[in-house]
Amino acid sequence: MRGAKPLSCLIMITYFLIYPSFLSTSTVECLVYNVGDSENWNTGVNYLSWLHKYNFSVGDTLVFNYVLTQHNTCVVTQATYQSCNSSSGVLARYESGNDQIVLNEAKKYWFICDVPGHCSGGMRFGINVNDHNNDANNTAPDLPVPGMDQNSGTKTRGASLLIYSIAALLAFLLNLLHNTP
Repeated sequence: MRGAKPLSCLIMITYFLIYPSFLSTSTVECLVYNVGDSENWNTGVNYLSWLHKYNFSVGDTLVFNYVLTQHNTCVVTQATYQSCNSSSGVLARYESGNDQIVLNEAKKYWFICDVPGHCSGGMRFGINVNDHNNDANNTAPDLPVPGMDQNSGTKTRGASLLIYSIAALLAFLLNLLHNTP
């Protein structure tokens, strides 16, 4: 029975060598962006300048931080974005003060604050969300907004726990093979 452990370890290692695709899960970096950086989702922020600093990809998250009851976040159609008239074309409305929106499709997204006067005062922007394989730059919304340049967004990286676990298992098995008489 003493030879069973090395044999089973050898079988597992052989399997991983024959089927390396099992080990090659692609790690995708998903980023979290604080809308407006340090100025947050607020009046007087230059969202045009802010969005030009980043490339947004599927899986990224936008965080809209604002004073509760003073603002909101609406995902809207392009026509609603352009007109700032939210009587129609609102796809989703958020009012938590810390709205976290995952960008789950490669498409153009449009955001506004529909508190009266805020959208027309500059609280709006549109972004292109790309597939992870496409790093195209964002195009500017067709209407400029007032404000100033901001700091960079916050990154969070998706970790591939599976690869680390398998690497640890292989290291353990190789150590076991090496130390077994």
